[in-house]
Amino acid sequence: MRNSHLLRQFGICERHRPVSIKMYDKFHLILRIETTVGNVSFFKHYREVEHKDGTSSMAWAEMKKTIYSLAPLRELLRAANRRYLEFISALEDDKADTDKLNKICSPVKENDRAYRGFNFFDPGDEELLRSLGSGEFNINGFQNKHLRRRLDEKTSGQISRLVKRLRVHGLIRKVGHNYKYYVTALGKQVIALGLKLKELYIIPTLSTAPARWSQNPARFGQDLVIKVLMSDPQELEVA
Repeated sequence: MRNSHLLRQFGICERHRPVSIKMYDKFHLILRIETTVGNVSFFKHYREVEHKDGTSSMAWAEMKKTIYSLAPLRELLRAANRRYLEFISALEDDKADTDKLNKICSPVKENDRAYRGFNFFDPGDEELLRSLGSGEFNINGFQNKHLRRRLDEKTSGQISRLVKRLRVHGLIRKVGHNYKYYVTALGKQVIALGLKLKELYIIPTLSTAPARWSQNPARFGQDLVIKVLMSDPQELEVA
């Protein structure tokens, strides 16, 4: 999967592939979202499948490039546009407040097993959350193999455990009876908020931080995230 940032004559174009979901800033006045696809077999839908023995059955299968695929393709592309709009709307959503950030930072128990929370200052967690924040995952969801391409040092089993951890914290949801996942509204809000706070407020503040930052950066950084959420950033001081 690839991302591109293009400067055009009449505005800016953000593009996410392999299916192109594009966002145009027309004249810096109008925002347009569109999804285009050349190879429709990227998508799967429930259709009649013909077998070699002459029989047929209904099953989830790759989409064919025929006129009969226009209706389901339209719904898939419309859903991709909607998910992308939800994704970018979370970037400035004030509803992603302290309680939601605390929720994903705290441990969660399921079936007598504890799953630790997420820390934006832990290198592994940050890399995972940045991957989930990628726009292309809003096109058609993602699977274990897609995360494995981004987190190439992780094995398939490690990715599966990360996916489970994301699910129990409510950051992703599973679709139907397959192994495809989508980032939830909660996930979009807190990932966008957490990464924005770290880049715009936390890192600049830490330039004047005391020695305990160097002793435990992950813990100190997480505490500072909560402090920023509850304070005016212009008046923020590191204690």
